[in-house]
Amino acid sequence: MLPRSMRTAGVDLPGVGSKKDVPLISYRPLQTEMDSRSDQSRTESDTGEHASSQVEASPMKTTWYCPLNLSTVSEKEEDGIIYTVTDKPQHGGPSLQSSGHRTQCVKAGTEEKLVLHLIHSSSMDDSSFISIFLSTYRSFTSTQRVLDILTDRLGNPPGESNSPTRQAFNKAVCTIFSTWLSEYPEDFLSLGEPTRLLRLTPLLPAEEPGADVRGRLLKIAEELSERSLIADHLPDSSNTSPQTSPPEPSKFDATSILGFPSSVIAEQLTKIETELFLRLVPYHCLGSLWSQRDKKGKEGQCWSVRATVRQFNRLANAVTASCLWQTDLKTQQRSRLLEKWISVAEACRARKNFSSLYSVVSALQSNPIHRLRKTWQETDREAVKRYEELAYIFSEKDNYSQSRELLKEEGTSKSSNTDHKVNNRRHTSSAQGTVPYLGIFLTDLTMLDAAVKDRLENGYINFDKRRREFEVLAKIRLLQSSCRNSTFRTDESFLHWYHSVPTLTEEESALSAVTSSVVDADGIFDFPSPVNHLLSRLAKHMKSPSVSCLDVDSSPPPNDPTPSALTTPTNVVKSHRRSVSCGNTPSNNTPGAGPDMRILKIRMDLQDGNLYRSILVTSNDKTPTVISTALEKHNQDPCQASKYELIQLLPEGKELTIPATGNVFYAMSSASMDFLLRRQGGNTPIGSPLLNNETSATFPRIKAKGRRLVRTLF
Repeated sequence: MLPRSMRTAGVDLPGVGSKKDVPLISYRPLQTEMDSRSDQSRTESDTGEHASSQVEASPMKTTWYCPLNLSTVSEKEEDGIIYTVTDKPQHGGPSLQSSGHRTQCVKAGTEEKLVLHLIHSSSMDDSSFISIFLSTYRSFTSTQRVLDILTDRLGNPPGESNSPTRQAFNKAVCTIFSTWLSEYPEDFLSLGEPTRLLRLTPLLPAEEPGADVRGRLLKIAEELSERSLIADHLPDSSNTSPQTSPPEPSKFDATSILGFPSSVIAEQLTKIETELFLRLVPYHCLGSLWSQRDKKGKEGQCWSVRATVRQFNRLANAVTASCLWQTDLKTQQRSRLLEKWISVAEACRARKNFSSLYSVVSALQSNPIHRLRKTWQETDREAVKRYEELAYIFSEKDNYSQSRELLKEEGTSKSSNTDHKVNNRRHTSSAQGTVPYLGIFLTDLTMLDAAVKDRLENGYINFDKRRREFEVLAKIRLLQSSCRNSTFRTDESFLHWYHSVPTLTEEESALSAVTSSVVDADGIFDFPSPVNHLLSRLAKHMKSPSVSCLDVDSSPPPNDPTPSALTTPTNVVKSHRRSVSCGNTPSNNTPGAGPDMRILKIRMDLQDGNLYRSILVTSNDKTPTVISTALEKHNQDPCQASKYELIQLLPEGKELTIPATGNVFYAMSSASMDFLLRRQGGNTPIGSPLLNNETSATFPRIKAKGRRLVRTLF
């Protein structure tokens, strides 16, 4: 059986074209003697296993080919770089002596040789190398290191002055820096100081286009110098910078959203999303960078993705707050709000604004809103049906295949292919660009980073992995290009309402839903009356200004780029315990009022820092249940609960291990509410360093089926 990577290859056939796949029926090792190779091929083509053993024994001399057109693909190592070489003879016969075309591209190499290949790539028919390298190099090296290697090479150029060799060298160097400055100017601005640029610019060619490149670099060096001088002479203004005052919750009117046409709301949301998407730096989405965003010292990393995440959560919060903030709303009023947001989601779909569409859908599918059963019963049936159709777009089935298909069909088209009707009329759109749900690309790049090794066994950097990552980044850039000519009007009245929405924590949302259900008799809980009585008391207690959520210490402020997540759409039915886990709620010892409870703060030693999550624990909860809940809140696999132990962190650095089958409520000490999850048998950090901790808290988690898909794809 041929290896999977060798089963098909692109070949040219008469009348078929070059895009068809033709199965390979044999392959063989290259020989040093051309004449003997032709004879040997007739013998070895009938024995796949024999050829396979020789391929494994001598990988640098491997070739495989399709006998129908005798194209061969081989690998060779030369001066610190492994190349994939493709030979396409123009005439029949396997001999390379016949006239043909040879191309080669980099598969892997050392850091220095990959940087220097930027200069040689254009002369080796590897025209895509510069674009791929500039898009992905930050995952294996730094801007400073690349500049140092190129500067050293410019100090020792090949050939004599004005010789063809020197002219070709100068042209290649100018192409590299011109492309780099045009597409990634922030790389140079992030250097902090101008020393490297001042050392580089005198080595560049004085004639055009070198003179233009030198001028642009010197301008950046001047700007860096000015920044340095200002930073040295101005006092620290970090504590005196103006702060945006938070909205006043008492002035927030949830129902005023009903006065805005859905088309206006969708246009304003699309305007915000489009501006953010155009500012997105594609390489910020690389799994190796995004997964490190919360590490100490990297708080500013991936700022453009953080901005998109922040907007995603802000909109989801606006949907949730409008439906739950005013707890005295009647069922009919709340139903009208649901219908309004469904209509807004439809309008976002028509504008191909998939980011806002998914944000609205996620909010409607979150626990607090999903559980308003009576409100949903009062909602127009046709609206609910359209909502379900919109939600299906983001189904996790087959790795978001529905979303991917829509992006493929509508990504660069001028309008959306909506085939549903609104008010008995077909809904049409003049949308110009497509704003995707960024979570799909983050998922792909995170899975790719986890599944494919960064380096080969010999230590060479795996540049084939960078090519795969570039394919995903190229899709983002293509969608960005479709948005560049989009135009929008500004509606200040809606924007004022949008920015006046108070921020709800997960716990506040849950308890607002409880309060709303009590006031409106919304039958959302099918539990015995003592439990409903307990929830009612919790809702009243939540109104007290002295109550604060335990996630405050670990959760970012409302304007932080990485706010807490909404519940993912596929997990819309949860236990009531999680929905009411908020506040410093004291134990309830009233007989008949349900189980006693406490709020615990549980952290895990993750790579992205010590993050606390608040967990509601009742007197009925055993250790495995609490551990599973904590794992789920930390975006870990709750099925792995048996591998961890629950540790209570006591004053003076003491620890108390909760028994594996014990009752947490009674086993714990009242001296502290701080807990730690730890792997059994040591202090090993929780979770896989590759995958478990890389999933964004905002976007849906990569589930076990996704990991199986990774193994299949890669």
